[in-house]
Amino acid sequence: MTENHGDQAHDLAGTTELSHALVGAYAVDALDEPERDLFERHLAACPDCQDEVATLREAASMLAATSATTPPAGLRRNVLSQISNVRPLPPLPVQTVAADEDEPAVDELAARRGRRRWATIASAAAAVLLAVGLGVAQPWAAEDLSPSQQVLQADDARSTSVDLGKDISARVVHSDSVNSAVIQTENMPPPEDGSVYQLWFERGGEYVSAGLMPVAEDQTVRLDGEARGADGVGITVEPEGGSEQPTSEPIAEFDFGPAA
Repeated sequence: MTENHGDQAHDLAGTTELSHALVGAYAVDALDEPERDLFERHLAACPDCQDEVATLREAASMLAATSATTPPAGLRRNVLSQISNVRPLPPLPVQTVAADEDEPAVDELAARRGRRRWATIASAAAAVLLAVGLGVAQPWAAEDLSPSQQVLQADDARSTSVDLGKDISARVVHSDSVNSAVIQTENMPPPEDGSVYQLWFERGGEYVSAGLMPVAEDQTVRLDGEARGADGVGITVEPEGGSEQPTSEPIAEFDFGPAA
């Protein structure tokens, strides 16, 4: 029984040390759900962590109030890989004081506090780097965005909208730097039975298929193929399965116009 209690105490101490190390990541909402649940149970009974979370969140809010900057590519990956390399300094030597058998020696307690202190510093450093790079609760670097979001958030993104009547609308956003285009629709009715909506890139009067549109009223769809150099995008109604070339007049055309 005594050995089992010792193991439980050791496991509990390890869990507590881990919870302390999650302070910085929790402050900038960078924990996954299991980690957040674990830390919040610990936080409810730890005044020290409550103070640290409040301090870090205040610092993060001040950073968020500054002008936003575009984070460099790979920031998240680099921060997470480098934080494991932070080397804690050893705790200051202390004189060992006799203790009861059931209580840890003073030098062991000091070592634990030292580990906890440097784990908190490392976590806080990660939190600050994340807050600066992300603008606090901002998306990760462009390489971690979905293909559609890369187009929509590109610096050179250009939007062309079409009103199809009856509260039906669509817009195409294209980016030469990403070399892709995205179509977004609102209240788009389904095509007739046996038909599909097909997307096309138009270049000098020639049409190249850019894929079929899913049947959904409101959607964001990335077009197949390269957008760079296209004059525009069209939507036609085609037989089920699509066509190699348009077989009907476009129901919507998005003229990209001259490049900016």
